[in-house]
Amino acid sequence: NWANAATTGNWANAATTGYRANAATTGNWASAATTGYRANAATTGEGANAATTGNWANAATTGNWANAATTGKWANAATTGEHAVAAALGIEAKAKAGIGGAIVLCHRNDEGHLIHVRASKVGENGIKPDVWYSLNKSGEFVETTKE
Repeated sequence: NWANAATTGNWANAATTGYRANAATTGNWASAATTGYRANAATTGEGANAATTGNWANAATTGNWANAATTGKWANAATTGEHAVAAALGIEAKAKAGIGGAIVLCHRNDEGHLIHVRASKVGENGIKPDVWYSLNKSGEFVETTKE
């Protein structure tokens, strides 16, 4: 619990498991992964990926081809680089991406059953850069706040 891992350097990875356990990396192709309630992963660098699983677990990346993925309830994914994808796949999850990026979202019922999945590049289907989105019950993108 509250365990943190941080690395700096190309191809350097950080991983943690536990309540509020965080992982952060800086460097090209350096990845960060966490598992746990409120566990966060963040990366900076070309092709640097962040992945989380757990309620309120967030993933954020900065860099071209740097992807962020989350699977927990109320978990958020954010990217800022070109060709980067933010995928938020949990209940009431949110995602945002920068110019040249894309988002992937799903809508699940309260039991976690998959109802809708939708993806879009920024600039298509009304998706704006650096704006948080979720999917509504009809499977449509809805602008939202991170909170």
